[in-house]
Amino acid sequence: MTMRKKQKKRLVKKRFIIAFFAVAFFVFYLLNFSFSKMVFEYSSGDNGDMPKKEVVHHIKTPQGVRGIYMTSWVASTNSIRNGLIKIAEETEVNSIIVDIKDYTGKVAFLMDNPKVKEFNSSENRIKDIKNFIKESHDKNIYVIGRIAVFQDPFLSKIRPDLYVKKSDGISIWKDYKGAMWLDPCSKEAWEYVIAIAKESESVGFDELNFDYIRFPSDGNMKDIKYAHCDTALSKPELLENFFYNLKYELSELSIPLSADLFGMTATNYDDLNIGQVLERAEHYFDYISPMVYPSHYPKNYNGFANPAIKPYEVIKIAMDTAVKRLITASSSPFKLRPWLQDFDLGAVYDAVMIRKEKQAVYDAGLNSWLMWSPSNKYTVDAFDKE
Repeated sequence: MTMRKKQKKRLVKKRFIIAFFAVAFFVFYLLNFSFSKMVFEYSSGDNGDMPKKEVVHHIKTPQGVRGIYMTSWVASTNSIRNGLIKIAEETEVNSIIVDIKDYTGKVAFLMDNPKVKEFNSSENRIKDIKNFIKESHDKNIYVIGRIAVFQDPFLSKIRPDLYVKKSDGISIWKDYKGAMWLDPCSKEAWEYVIAIAKESESVGFDELNFDYIRFPSDGNMKDIKYAHCDTALSKPELLENFFYNLKYELSELSIPLSADLFGMTATNYDDLNIGQVLERAEHYFDYISPMVYPSHYPKNYNGFANPAIKPYEVIKIAMDTAVKRLITASSSPFKLRPWLQDFDLGAVYDAVMIRKEKQAVYDAGLNSWLMWSPSNKYTVDAFDKE
């Protein structure tokens, strides 16, 4: 080989090495720049049953979530919702939980998904849902979307076949409050919930929270039939099938999934006859929220004549037990993010009482909580100022 050819070969090789390192540096720079941001984005693409969407923005989950609940009716009224956003701006509150599908069965904003359109269940309640979420993100507020799953009266007239029935297999079963329930084993009901979840993520919700993921209670349980359920399986096994399916079908989403459980699932090892067992649920969700409202515990629970007047004690017992159970299950106790109460029932819940609830959470070694007020009127003095 001539000297000129050798020099040319060395020059080509040198240029290749320089180009390689230049490209590598550029990619490294882009990755570091992208992941250093609080807000991340991606194109949701085509998931088979949804059209292509524009770029979606999300906020990463805060290390310690401190959230307040907002109904879709409040979210649809700027003058009222701004008051709750102000709480998040001025206090330790950094998250808002908004109803996507509530106890009425209606979806709070218009959806394009064919399954949702087929049932005609979405309405233009929150007209500016994307703008609302964007404004929240601009203020660094984490937005969680809440989906009431199996308690759903809306579809009963058009799809009664999807519902829990009386023993006759024809009449729709109702609990003592008149609520109707989708059959927890109905595959079509599962598909419907998943369709709602997928489109909710695509409008910008940072997390999807699933409530009423259980078998019904508080009714005539001797006159009830689950037509879609395999009678060879127990309620916990049947519900776990739903959890598995939900996680699998939503696995491509970039956001966390969370589940609301009965408060007593933290201390009870049985399924409370509703199918909920802490260890059977936690594997399928990023966060678990036991509803440990002291006012909802029965009289003489743990020797407390009125558990509502013992917020610290009731919640501390619950969360201490839940922490130990998740550690035993080789899971993370930081998955736990309990619902606390900011409403009067069994006792007056003022700032002192609410701070006792929060302290019980912290003393159990946890750093996250969600605050429930059905009226959306919050005791602001119970929150630390920023």
